[in-house]
Amino acid sequence: MRRLATLALLLVVASIARAAEPPPPGLGHDHPLTGRIWNVAQGRFVAMNALAAAVSAARFALLGERHDHPEHHEFQAWLLRRMLESGRRPAVAFEMLDTTQAPALARHLATSPRDAAGLGDAVGWRASGWPEWRLYQPIAEIALAAGLPVVAANLPATAARAVARGDLAALDPALVRRHALDRAAPAQAALEDEIRAAHCGALPDALVPGMVVAQRARDAHMAERLVAGQRDGAVLIAGAGHVRTDQGVPRALAVLAPDAGVASVAFLEVVDGWTAPADYAARFGAARLPFDYVWFTARADNADHCARLRERARAPSDGPSPAD
Repeated sequence: MRRLATLALLLVVASIARAAEPPPPGLGHDHPLTGRIWNVAQGRFVAMNALAAAVSAARFALLGERHDHPEHHEFQAWLLRRMLESGRRPAVAFEMLDTTQAPALARHLATSPRDAAGLGDAVGWRASGWPEWRLYQPIAEIALAAGLPVVAANLPATAARAVARGDLAALDPALVRRHALDRAAPAQAALEDEIRAAHCGALPDALVPGMVVAQRARDAHMAERLVAGQRDGAVLIAGAGHVRTDQGVPRALAVLAPDAGVASVAFLEVVDGWTAPADYAARFGAARLPFDYVWFTARADNADHCARLRERARAPSDGPSPAD
């Protein structure tokens, strides 16, 4: 507990230091929604403490990020710390780690149970295609300092690629049956639109249905890992698309643990001119925001995601990069 208190103090000091610096211009730090938290069901803004209480009360807390946004990871770490302060001891599951990395993760934790800095190298993080480990390290530091289980949650990339090509034999047959992966999703059209949007409209139509199944398989697999890896519930660190309440991991959890409390939190970057929470629902092809809570943040940058995606598509690659 002493180390946990020290970590909390360091985070507070770092926050004060950043607050003393002028925020970068043009990234939405002065946007009217930045820093505010929207309770979707109640249709009102709530305080940070109210969100922390709701997350701490849920058996499964799903924290959806933009992967390379430093503030999103700081806020995830803050919520995890508040859960610990409330007496919770959840497992911490990462979308960024798949089950092929679980043995390396277990070996590292067996020999260096408090070494968050070395965890990335131990599991081969640099070769994974995810943003730098240093962004996720604060979350791991809090988890390991408290002795929480760390779970590799994602489906192996080889299996996901096989499923995208139409090969459901790459999956556990029980997973396919439980989550009806051999049938069209209830929201099939919406899922296909989301996949197209995530790939900036550049994906051939013939590939879209298979990629939807792969996405559903990843969500189902992560939900299974959350349920199996828990001793006091679990926290999932994942992309925002995986934690939306109308599909994704929450839908799979409803199959596995229908009575369990789930809190879905999305960290969304503000958009110039979009000053009401309802403005952001269209981004998800929904009538209202598909999360329990939305924590609005400034933008990490103003880079053109689609331009970067097209550039990566032109570059030689050993396989697809992680996607939501």
